[in-house]
Amino acid sequence: MDAQGRGRADDIDPADQWVLNPDTGEYELRLGTSAPQSGVPPPPRPRPSEEAPSARGRTDARGRSRPETSGRSRPETPGRAVPPPRRRRGAPEEPLPGRRGRRPAKASKGKKVLLWTGGTMAFVLVAGAGAAYFYIEHLNDNIASVSDDGASTGGFSKDKAINILLIGTDKRTGKGNGSYGDAGSVGHADTTILLHVSKDRSNATALSIPRDLITDVPDCPTTQEDGTQKVIPGTRQVRFNTSLGQDGRTPSCTMRTVTELTGVKPDNFMVADFNAVKTLTSAVGGVEVCVGKDLDDPDSHLKLSKGTHTIEGEQALAFVRTRHAVGFGGDLSRIGLQQQFLSALMRKLKSNDTLTSPSKMLDLAEAGTKALTVDSQLDSIGKLKDLGMELGKLNTENLTFTTTPVIDNPTEKVKATVVLNESTAPQVFAMIKNDVSFTAVKERKKKEAAAVAARLKGSKAPASEVRVRILNGGAVAGSAQETLSWLQNEEGVTKSENAGNAPAPLAKTTLEYAPDQAEQARRLAGIMGLPGSAMKPGESVTNDQGLPAMTLTLGKDFEGAGVPLTAPSKAPEGVQKSTADKVECAK
Repeated sequence: MDAQGRGRADDIDPADQWVLNPDTGEYELRLGTSAPQSGVPPPPRPRPSEEAPSARGRTDARGRSRPETSGRSRPETPGRAVPPPRRRRGAPEEPLPGRRGRRPAKASKGKKVLLWTGGTMAFVLVAGAGAAYFYIEHLNDNIASVSDDGASTGGFSKDKAINILLIGTDKRTGKGNGSYGDAGSVGHADTTILLHVSKDRSNATALSIPRDLITDVPDCPTTQEDGTQKVIPGTRQVRFNTSLGQDGRTPSCTMRTVTELTGVKPDNFMVADFNAVKTLTSAVGGVEVCVGKDLDDPDSHLKLSKGTHTIEGEQALAFVRTRHAVGFGGDLSRIGLQQQFLSALMRKLKSNDTLTSPSKMLDLAEAGTKALTVDSQLDSIGKLKDLGMELGKLNTENLTFTTTPVIDNPTEKVKATVVLNESTAPQVFAMIKNDVSFTAVKERKKKEAAAVAARLKGSKAPASEVRVRILNGGAVAGSAQETLSWLQNEEGVTKSENAGNAPAPLAKTTLEYAPDQAEQARRLAGIMGLPGSAMKPGESVTNDQGLPAMTLTLGKDFEGAGVPLTAPSKAPEGVQKSTADKVECAK
């Protein structure tokens, strides 16, 4: 225990301070106003003029959770246990805080809020922030935020797929970090992971983007310290890691670069430096890793013998920083090592050893929020908790780690950078963009996928018999007329018409048809390159001639007449991937 407000370890067991909130059915950590509190400052005592709040808790003007208790607080006598709060008349009796039989270990894992997210430096910071479920308001003050400069979608949504950009920088900050990173670095995008979580939360993909990937960095409107806007000019054919730090670029510029590169627009970003790995691994008591050979890297200061080791702090940072000791000694080899480390850390975070330890949860909350910089759409414990609740629905066996497919830069004699593998990278990006899992998920999803695919199977009507009305539901202006001309002049779908704009925009292109129009629908889907998920059995409409017709609505995903919308169903051959539930040894 440290000397700053923690007290002696044997004063109060944090586990004895859990009580059941009868209104929510959840366990909450109730800390006395004068008892030692594991480094967490006590909540402010209400002023006499304030009404005693309920055990549910309230939110302040910033939307942050605020700890509250029932009744008035009594002065505490040294050496005595904290008395239970008064019970309102008619309210169910709460168990005494000192009863160990009421620890939260009995609660289901699904209700725990120690959750995860991605990035070697930033991947698990939501896990720490999730401890705000215990209503520790001061954690809000730990969180630093910067503007997203309009580069995001505006923030994640509970009813949609989630895309979080996680960035670890090589900036030397904090005690003991002088030997790591580039001297004088402004903080480049040293480690970047695009974490995609499916709409139904059944699976996720963590896509690593190599720092040495040659790509274009677009113009970046950036908010300055005085609040003014400045457009930082883009650059062509430079290393991806220069999308942050270089020329004053902020994380929003890295976000724009990822959107240009992958076609996926992130909802939020999170950034951390080297300290995150050190503090988070120490908070959980170390992470178990496996190495298939002796490792000795004087550059990262890593020295491990063959076998299994529990690492934390400086040693954990050395593990994720090493590259000369593994694989071919390059950045791609290090990415694989980092993914193995993150899988191990996630398993530790979701283990009973962590979930049932209040002290570890509080330490994680402190470590995570202090190491975290987020975008302006994700700047409070409440928002991080909501994100953590969504991410926590996922089983680690359905989280796939993969790396952007690349090849050595053909323009270099001495291979130092990489470029996109144009034969496989677009397929990987399309799978993420279209919410396609890299792993086989549940029998139910397989059956659903089979039913959707079956809509494309069967006989097809001749193109001349296809009768369809075309609506623009979010595509580029003029798309409906362009598609009409293409269908009539090049594909022989002469019984088609432009019906103008749809009543409401759609994210995905859809084709609605009546049961007796299935053959027409299959023909048009084949011509348009529509996936089975775009086909919506429903009702027909009446066209300008008073005849029944199908309805084709061009959504925001529509990229032009003749451009197929069919998403790949599996990862291309040869693409590296691993799942977070499996233990792998670094070699």
